Amino acid sequence: MSTSSPVRSRSLVLAAGFAALTAVCGFIKIPLGVMSITLQTMMAALSGILLGPKWGAASQGVYLALGLLGLPIFTMGGGPGYVLQPSFGFLLGFPLTAAVSGLLAGDSLSPLRLAGAAGAGILASYVVGTPYMGLILNLYLGKGLDVWTVVRTGCLVYLPGEAVKVLCAAVAAPPLKRALHPARP
Repeated sequence: MSTSSPVRSRSLVLAAGFAALTAVCGFIKIPLGVMSITLQTMMAALSGILLGPKWGAASQGVYLALGLLGLPIFTMGGGPGYVLQPSFGFLLGFPLTAAVSGLLAGDSLSPLRLAGAAGAGILASYVVGTPYMGLILNLYLGKGLDVWTVVRTGCLVYLPGEAVKVLCAAVAAPPLKRALHPARP
């Protein structure tokens, strides 16, 4: 047995755990317009910061796959038809959120750097999710919304909450990183 096998097994378990935590965070919600405020974006960013870009993105990919296979782990259920929900594009951005957050955080324990990493990762989800929401609302649901309305209702109203989540992630990540990776300085 190679020495990388326990490391790989540990990474797989942690990725599965973060997929489960992301699912749980989808049910901690405050309804607001077309979508709800949840802790999922914070968990997607933390998965990248704590597991690294590869395993963080894998955890979010597992979360997406399980939801699309029909497990009711998304905020409003699950299954392949969920791709037609206006909020699905944000979920689709979660692996990118984790990858960007993990790449930018690196091994840092600096709350400022971790806040920047989490913020950039969450922004990546909005870059995917906001246009997707506009497409679903306008092309599939026929709402006829202009770009500004889509950006305002699908992005801008959520940014204050995202800023709070970024700060929480930046404060929580250093002790969690030390606990998960005790060999690191």
